[in-house]
Parts: sequence; C-alpha cells; structure tokens
Amino acid sequence: MQLHSFFNSSTSYRVRIALALKGLPYDYLPVDIRKGAHRAPDYVAGVNASASVPAIAEGDFQLGQSMAIIDWLDQVHPEPRLIPLQTQARARVLELSNVIACDIHPVNNLRVLRYLQDVLKVTPEQKDAWYAHWVADGLAMVERLLERHGHGAWCFGDAPTLADCCLVPQVANARRMGCDTDGFERITRVVAHAMAQPAFQAAEPKRQPDAA
Repeated sequence: MQLHSFFNSSTSYRVRIALALKGLPYDYLPVDIRKGAHRAPDYVAGVNASASVPAIAEGDFQLGQSMAIIDWLDQVHPEPRLIPLQTQARARVLELSNVIACDIHPVNNLRVLRYLQDVLKVTPEQKDAWYAHWVADGLAMVERLLERHGHGAWCFGDAPTLADCCLVPQVANARRMGCDTDGFERITRVVAHAMAQPAFQAAEPKRQPDAA
C-alpha cells in the first residue's frame, strides 16, 4: 500500500491516523503541496484526479479524498472499525465528521487561503481573521454535538472513530495557525486523550518523513 501525503495536510493526517489505528503498513510518498506537486500533470493523470492529497494506492486501485479512503479502509480492513455499523451510531459519527470535512476544512485549506491572498489581495491580518472565524464557528458546532451526543473518552464511546480521525488534525491545524481552542472543553479533553495514544502520535505531522 502506498500513501501520497503531505505532512501538514489535515486530510492526509486523517488517513495516517486511520492506517495507524488499523496497524496497516504503507509506503509514504511525499507530495509537497507548497510547491504545487499535487498539480503536476503526472500526479493528476496517474495518481489523483482531484489534484490534492491524500491519495492511496494498492495494486491497480487508486483513491483520493480522505473520507472515501477511510471508508474504503473500513471495508477492506474492518478491524478496528472506524465508521460504526449500527445505524444511529454511524449517523452521529458521520454528522460530526462532516462538520469538519465540509464546513471547516474547505474554507480554510491552502488553495483557498492562497486565493484570498494572491487574487483577492486581502491583507495577512484579514486572511488570519478569515481562518480564525471559520475555525471558531465550526468548532463551536462540534462542541455542541459532543455536548449533546458525545460520550466516553473519545468523541463517541470508548474507542476512536472517524470523528476522532477528523477532529485531531483540525485542532492541530487550528493551534498551528494561532487559534485559541481552549474554550472548547469537550474537544480539548478528547484531543488530549487521543494524543496520549501511540497511533495518534505516530500520525503527527512532525513525525512524517517530509516534515520541515
């Protein structure tokens, strides 16, 4: 198995956590999105038509998009399962995961920030304000969901799920960008618990071969 990844990409981070939790070995293939390697013609044509990271390959099978990758991993390597089979539990995990994947990450990823800076010519202060606003707005949604439905040491229960795979990288990125996350008490507890676990530590950006 091969993983095309960038160390500071939160979507790549999600998949690295999932692979670590499942104990699956893989070859790490770095893709430097800062230099536009994800848009190189050979990468787009031969690896990931979405021109993004992460992408995973096993034999002739290739797949992009972190949520699809983790769902695929759950199907082919179901232990430990990260997306529950029970209907309501599955719905809750996907609800929270999609707040992060659909409401927070897309408006704060590198290509959006570069568009704000390079095309719309916003100031660095305006760009930072944009980032902090959407992080605070999205994490407030997550906190409300955890207060209403969360339980156990993890987001939902006594074992990690897709929700934890999404939450930890998003909080890591927010903190790296100087956002204050301490006011989200339930989120802070879940992330602290996760970061005490070897699988989450192994997936950290600073531990990746391309960390710089």
